[in-house]
Amino acid sequence: MTERGPAQAGKGFSHRREATGPVEAGPLQMVRGLRNHRGPAPVHLWDPPFCGDIDLRIARDGVWHHEGRPIRRQAMVNLFASILKREGDAYFLVNPVEKVRIQVEDCPFLAVDMEIIDPGPGQKVVFLTNVGETVTAGAEHPIRVTGGDEPHPTVHVRAGLDALLSRAVFYRLVSAAGQHSENGTIITGIHSQGSYFQLGAVAADPPEGSGAESGADSG
Repeated sequence: MTERGPAQAGKGFSHRREATGPVEAGPLQMVRGLRNHRGPAPVHLWDPPFCGDIDLRIARDGVWHHEGRPIRRQAMVNLFASILKREGDAYFLVNPVEKVRIQVEDCPFLAVDMEIIDPGPGQKVVFLTNVGETVTAGAEHPIRVTGGDEPHPTVHVRAGLDALLSRAVFYRLVSAAGQHSENGTIITGIHSQGSYFQLGAVAADPPEGSGAESGADSG
């Protein structure tokens, strides 16, 4: 996979008055003038007034919905993703003059593919997201697995925004991982760009003839 990114925001936004309730204009106004730009917008440099909530939702499967209907145009989804910003537990679409809040069910992005470049000690694990961004796991883009019996694997994309690994991608990642024993626990993990990421851990089976088995047999 080659390095790619969503459309980048630029100049040309129209000014709006600050709103206190739902935003009447559609999300298209937020990305006006972005079609010829590439890469994430510098949303960390923008601090516009909050203009209310907009009926835009990112489902757990990564599909964006507007007014209850999925957005089918991938190019439009990529534009929205390029101006996505997280503040605390809330998510916003931001341009230089306005900020609107949207709903995110889980993670804003979904990792839909992966590959391992130069397998071995110096390997790189590269993910492709559903908005066309590539992310190489490492110190600045850690892989995290939470959730216990139901793993919730994510990789950090940028500025507090994570991608949930699809089930197929997570299975491939685990298949490519290594295992080692530590204090009676079998740990599964993988290296990328010099960093090690634990993917799971299970208690090791007791060796044959151990005291536990012998005691059970004698009972």
